[in-house]
Amino acid sequence: MSVINTLQKEVFSHPCVLRFNAYSQKTFQQLSRCHTPAMGKHTYHCSNSDCRNVHYQYHSCGNRHCPNCGGLKRDEWIEKQEQNLLPTSYYHIVFTLPHELHPISLGNMSAMYKLLFDSASKTLLTLGNDEQYIGATPCITMVLHTWGQDLSYHPHVHCIVSAGGIHKSGKWVCEKRKHPTYIFPRKSLRKVFKGIYLKGLRALIPELKLTGIDAESIINTIGFKKWNAYAKAPFGSPKQVIEYLGRYTHKIAITKHRILSVENGNITFTYKDYADGHTTKEMTLTYEEFLRRFEKHILPTGFCKIRHYGALAPHGRITRLNAIRVQLKVPQPMPYIKTPIEIRLLIKTGTDITQCPKCKTGKLELVHSEPRRTFVYIAKKHAAAPT
Repeated sequence: MSVINTLQKEVFSHPCVLRFNAYSQKTFQQLSRCHTPAMGKHTYHCSNSDCRNVHYQYHSCGNRHCPNCGGLKRDEWIEKQEQNLLPTSYYHIVFTLPHELHPISLGNMSAMYKLLFDSASKTLLTLGNDEQYIGATPCITMVLHTWGQDLSYHPHVHCIVSAGGIHKSGKWVCEKRKHPTYIFPRKSLRKVFKGIYLKGLRALIPELKLTGIDAESIINTIGFKKWNAYAKAPFGSPKQVIEYLGRYTHKIAITKHRILSVENGNITFTYKDYADGHTTKEMTLTYEEFLRRFEKHILPTGFCKIRHYGALAPHGRITRLNAIRVQLKVPQPMPYIKTPIEIRLLIKTGTDITQCPKCKTGKLELVHSEPRRTFVYIAKKHAAAPT
């Protein structure tokens, strides 16, 4: 049995899952049933009359937190984003919440994550429209991550920001970098982000669940701290932007490639220790501790973790981008054509999923499709429930 199958059958279906809330239980149950008969299946026959092999293809769970799923969705999303790239430099900027806010954030994920998005985007738009930096509205794509390499709780947003932007007159303003490694000074990013977030947090306090939490004390503490916001060097080309997005957009708390072993009630995986020179190390956790950490990174239902702002804001985006390309005299992108899954897998892995795996000559023909089974999820209370 592979490591990922063991993770599904032993860890995600472990009895301690019943300690979590109903939504988290449902998520873990979906992960445990991914690519199993419980999720439904397609039944195929080989077209070769000498073979007539019967092949079953079990459905994936499709959950965005699943280590097995998301690869093809990621590839499709990236291809669509290629149409939004413009001939300008792009920068990588990261905004991180102070750890003192974690107790508030864990109990109010939707509100606090939305505030993080709003504050980070307003910071970038405020600095972008400053004449000494861009003097226009940049293109902004933001991705929420909530984890550290060791599965610790670490909410932050990764931002891709264009060095050029759209002036309020509609004219494209080319990049005017005064420094080769960043678009906005780190000090300005920290100061503006901190001010905007704290102002929004104070207004949000009456709507938050704060049982046993002294929010005023926390706000006073972080008000005197230096917040973590930084910008990395610009990407070398639009292709590198796409490659970066491919690594980060549909990433989950831990990928299957990092998991070394799942045995004897323990999970061993690799992680990078950034405090020790980005050294790759190994960590071993019990099933219970692994699930406790993993559960913190299950996003609220319906919450969108990838958002666009500025010139890439959804409303009127196509019209704006087309007008910019006309100004810059660059060709319009080709219309997006969705690639069938069998062709996408053939290009990516070299495997033809329409070919019979037994005789290697016949084609698989669909004869029956079985939908996923319906399950009733019951949340059981537990005195030591982590959430």
